[in-house]
Amino acid sequence: MDTRPNSFFPDQPQFSGFMKPCRLEGEIQALEIHGDIPKDINGTFYRVMPDPQLPPFIEDDPWFNGDGNISAFEIKDGSVSFRQRYVRTEKFVREREAKRALIGKYRNKYTDAVDFKVRTTANTNVVFFNGQLLAVKEDAPPYALDPISLETKGLYDFDGQLPSLTFTAHPKFDPVTGEMICFGYEAKGDGTPDVCYYNVAPDGKLTEVVWLVAPVVAMIHDFAVTDNWVLFPIIPQVCDIERLKQGGEHWQWSPQTPFYIGVLPRRGAKTSDVKEDESGNIHIDLGLSEKNVFFWWPDAKGNAPEPSSILSQLVRFTINPRSDDLNLPTPKILQKDNSEFYRIDDRFATHRYRHCFFDLMDPSLGKDFARIGPKLGGGYPLYNSLAHVDITTGSTDIYFPGKTHMVQEPVFIPRGGFHYRRRWLRLGTGQ
Repeated sequence: MDTRPNSFFPDQPQFSGFMKPCRLEGEIQALEIHGDIPKDINGTFYRVMPDPQLPPFIEDDPWFNGDGNISAFEIKDGSVSFRQRYVRTEKFVREREAKRALIGKYRNKYTDAVDFKVRTTANTNVVFFNGQLLAVKEDAPPYALDPISLETKGLYDFDGQLPSLTFTAHPKFDPVTGEMICFGYEAKGDGTPDVCYYNVAPDGKLTEVVWLVAPVVAMIHDFAVTDNWVLFPIIPQVCDIERLKQGGEHWQWSPQTPFYIGVLPRRGAKTSDVKEDESGNIHIDLGLSEKNVFFWWPDAKGNAPEPSSILSQLVRFTINPRSDDLNLPTPKILQKDNSEFYRIDDRFATHRYRHCFFDLMDPSLGKDFARIGPKLGGGYPLYNSLAHVDITTGSTDIYFPGKTHMVQEPVFIPRGGFHYRRRWLRLGTGQ
């Protein structure tokens, strides 16, 4: 593989338009504001994005491989200040010193120009927990940052307690107990089927450490948590260590591999001791598509769907945790339109909820694709409106920002009196 550096970013969609690398570090006081910010909004909104600091040497490098760059918008008394800094990962620091890209393909260490101890980009999510601002990506432990200056403190292993080589990009927070619920997949290294689940108490102590072996080495990008259960959706995007050693992609779509949902008692509870609804069943709601939504990682024959043909819908699986039947039931469609990035009010996390907010793509709303197309960069436009579905009534409300605007993941702002007032606002990106 040719590892010679490039001096410019490739002329490809993932490096053009709004996807063009930002590469900015700095701060701005008193941003311009059009309109008014409600007086009761005071706090800091954190955002993370994949933002490559240097051109890759990998042909058609995916945007998932960009360096983690953290933005902080401090909102106070109707004014907003901005600060942005890269996470000083091992990759970032060594590439800045070398003035060239050193990392190879996405999550394939065998394609790197040099050996790394930890090759993560820390670019997927940013969360605040127990005094630490954590930049996370699911291939490694988190990086801790100073929440004010955004200065990187270093890898964070929970004071030596972290049992897994990996850590989820989407930990869950229990609004009653204050626990952070976590897991890592490929937990013993690339291509391993091991999954490690654990809780972290509010004081940072790990509890409930459980090791599992998944039926297939596949992507577990996110998971679900109730009071009594954790559930792991395992999608048929699979990893093969021999493919990695030959310089191939970490992920390959496998249409013959089943979609699994792993079910585990959250605190080692016996199934006879718990109830999730009147029938003792578990409900898990998630976005589901019959096609490969990660279309840039095709199947073994190179097949991938045309992006505009992909339909993701909000569905519900109802699972009896005591049943010996290991076949997943047919899911119920809760909202039929093309959607993603489902969010509920954090105060109802782990509990029954009624209101779900999400991104929606509805071309019938009249997007001006001719005007916005040249600026999109990343290919087919994703979501053009925000939507709300009432799970009880099935009714959907839609906010459409106009023909030349797109939307991102909705985020909830904690109100005064909420148990997690100390939590900071956050926005995840992709994987």
